[in-house]
Amino acid sequence: MLNASLVRTALMSVVALCASSAAAQRIETANVLDDDAVQVMAAQWTQGSARRTIPPRMAEEFRWPVARALALLGVVESIDAEGLDPADYHPQDLREAMAGGPGVRLDNVAGAIFTWLAQDLRDGRTPDDARRSYLMDDPDAERLPIGPLMERALVTGDMAGVLASLNPVLPDYAALRDALAATPADDTERRDAIRANMDRWRWLPRDLGGIHLMVNVPEYRLRLTVNGQVLRNYRTIVGQPGRNATPQLSEMVEGVIFNPTWTVPQSIVVGEGLGRRVLNNPNWARARGYVATRGANGRVNVVQSPGPGNALGAMKLDMPNPHAIFLHDTPSKQLFDNDMRALSHGCIRVQDAMELAVVLNLLGQGVSAEEALSISASGQYTRVPLSMPVPVYIAYFTMGLDENGSLVEFDDIYDRDAPVVASLGRPSQRQLLLASR
Repeated sequence: MLNASLVRTALMSVVALCASSAAAQRIETANVLDDDAVQVMAAQWTQGSARRTIPPRMAEEFRWPVARALALLGVVESIDAEGLDPADYHPQDLREAMAGGPGVRLDNVAGAIFTWLAQDLRDGRTPDDARRSYLMDDPDAERLPIGPLMERALVTGDMAGVLASLNPVLPDYAALRDALAATPADDTERRDAIRANMDRWRWLPRDLGGIHLMVNVPEYRLRLTVNGQVLRNYRTIVGQPGRNATPQLSEMVEGVIFNPTWTVPQSIVVGEGLGRRVLNNPNWARARGYVATRGANGRVNVVQSPGPGNALGAMKLDMPNPHAIFLHDTPSKQLFDNDMRALSHGCIRVQDAMELAVVLNLLGQGVSAEEALSISASGQYTRVPLSMPVPVYIAYFTMGLDENGSLVEFDDIYDRDAPVVASLGRPSQRQLLLASR
């Protein structure tokens, strides 16, 4: 049942926090170069052809004075503070190129090293194959292209400042960074865990949106953030380890569905025998709101009607994605009292879900609180679109700030830490290509 007092408290907080939320939600876009090759396009016509070809100027064609390269070397030598390994960025090659003075070699070496640093700080050092069940869309490569960053660093001379501007800006990252500095070098296990979680923040967009939802799967926790402040915390239930593990995902909440139907996944209809049970036990199925249909191809589809026993509860967030992962209510609210809450088939169940639905409707400019409550009470399936969609991030951090602001560790319920730690421990395979102009 919806706690009206909690909703009123949440709504009062919303009014106080989101006076500028519409402006905060809009993400400014910058003029970008074409891609991370730091291409500056120079047009020319090919003789005898009506087609225009646009060969790129690559990163090494930026001129690097020794003083700027020295500043870059300083960043490389101190990059371990950000959980990265200075050796990955060829400091000795940079020193040798500097010793030769300005020229082609220094331009090539410094340009490549700056690019690698910027890419790792912006996107993360961990390769895709070590990011288990990582399905996020990170737009930072388009929003923060390397070319303008390099140009700004060379023009201003603020090499450290330009590269530091790529660091995540959330309190969790700052707390991890401080913890890394305070952890002795011989405590490799803790340092590895800190570095892995620092890198995971780089997998997310640097700008998460003025209003956003963040699920941390191992913490079993959802946070609703408005203009940089956590408005509400909710307990969650996430996917069981194994084939039902909840993936790392970023999507947009486009609407709120009150009194949802549940189209049962085939993994449950067939894999768990629900389809057969519904067809063979009509009274049992009717009491639970299940309706089964058999297609011409023999496929059995099962839908559960809205009602108090519906597996999705009284609401679900409409966040279309090909993985059929979404946030929703549940009739089994007693499970939120469990310490270990990896119990679902992959979707995320949210405690006080109706409160969340009402608050999101206000933040996303859907319907008023009164209208939302009236729709919910009707018992009828109703989708309320949000005029301002809200981003939701399903992340996986095994170390972070808890609701009291303390840095704590969470169980690695899906065993995803090991491949990240291993990848960060392996030397980079990137090689300098010292082609002449």
